[in-house]
Amino acid sequence: MSLPPDSRPIRSRAVTGQFRTGAPEEGRLAARKRGGAGGVERPRDFNQSLERGLEIIHTFGADAPRQTVSEVAAKTGLTRATTRRFLITLVELGYVATDGRSFQLAPRVLGLGYSFLSGLGFPDVALPHLERLVAEVEESSEASILDGEDIVYVVRVPGTKLMTISISVGSRMPAHATSMGKVLLAGLSDSELDAYLEQATLKRFLPKTVTDPAVLRSQILRTRADRFAIVDQELEEGLLAIAVPIHDRTGRVVAAVNLSTHIARRTVKSLREDLLPPLERTARLIERDLAGAG
Repeated sequence: MSLPPDSRPIRSRAVTGQFRTGAPEEGRLAARKRGGAGGVERPRDFNQSLERGLEIIHTFGADAPRQTVSEVAAKTGLTRATTRRFLITLVELGYVATDGRSFQLAPRVLGLGYSFLSGLGFPDVALPHLERLVAEVEESSEASILDGEDIVYVVRVPGTKLMTISISVGSRMPAHATSMGKVLLAGLSDSELDAYLEQATLKRFLPKTVTDPAVLRSQILRTRADRFAIVDQELEEGLLAIAVPIHDRTGRVVAAVNLSTHIARRTVKSLREDLLPPLERTARLIERDLAGAG
């Protein structure tokens, strides 16, 4: 059975793993009070409102996944009234979620990193490595990033064996039913994963598709520990896939790469024993080159 992919083009808010760039909060705040980095005056067309909105986003992190208006205001140096207006605006735009008292980042905020990843030429860096991998193992390989509840394919190298599922660069698949999706979800922070599980539509495609949020969370946490994920016929009948993460130089997950095959050719055991080692080796080579490109 072939599952038609959602081949919508990548939205402008396409998401990758957790790129958060920029100076520490204190540095940004000090620069803003000086009128610019290093004391240099801002250009006349500089938009301070945009700067402040980004400052607010950067106050959230692993050490502060949820914050009140007062806590954000204290970090940015803005008044509580101004901070609240920015936070409510970010909620309306989908970048921040709130329970009425505290605020946390929503998965959409990850989209701010995709342009940076594209600027590093990730597809160009990954493609030759995936081509060599496919030539070695004779199975299909892809690379993807996370966009909300979907993964978006950014590199695709077909294997020598015919696959019924139709995938091309720009195709979208549900993260919860794919090996790369589980790897990318494992790369989220705990608060980001909580937000995903609260909001995601976990559609059932086949009997093995995981649609229970508690079971999916357990799988994702296991993937985080194992550093790889295997999907056994969750998206398409007969389709097996194994994926590993791609990290940036700080150790954050920014993309995923996989190998996909068919139960007529491989078993889950074969994926672990035969395909995982070359896939992990390929991922490390991509990370090395990606770091060099930066």
